[in-house]
Amino acid sequence: MEVRVIEFGSNDYKKSIELRDKILRKPLGMVFTDEFLSQDKEQINIAAFDNEIMVGILLLKKINDKILKMRQVAVDENRQGQGIGKQMVIFSEKYAKQNGFTLIELNARDTAIPFYQSLDYKIVSEEFFEVGISHKKMEKDLKI
Repeated sequence: MEVRVIEFGSNDYKKSIELRDKILRKPLGMVFTDEFLSQDKEQINIAAFDNEIMVGILLLKKINDKILKMRQVAVDENRQGQGIGKQMVIFSEKYAKQNGFTLIELNARDTAIPFYQSLDYKIVSEEFFEVGISHKKMEKDLKI
């Protein structure tokens, strides 16, 4: 398993859109718009590969000089539960620390909260709805 940063607009990036669409959008009856995808250019795109086959993706959006927001985390449905998400989150945290960030925040779907809690993310909000699904804001202080 290899986790690495991928370039916006690359072939790997195009594969990441397909994976995100399959895992995150289609189940909700949603599609990506060009406007939505244009945000990706300003974000850090991190992907997991198994023998050069993309099996996971997540994005990090810079909020300010100290905070990154983790978004669009997706692992191929046939590979979930194998530690791929965990490897991508750990890679993201190392990347953040190496680049001077001290906090990662995210909006977790209810079903993902136990996963993030297992990686020491803390719930910092009440329930709210995003894309029609219950979420809670979570964060992790990277200085600890």
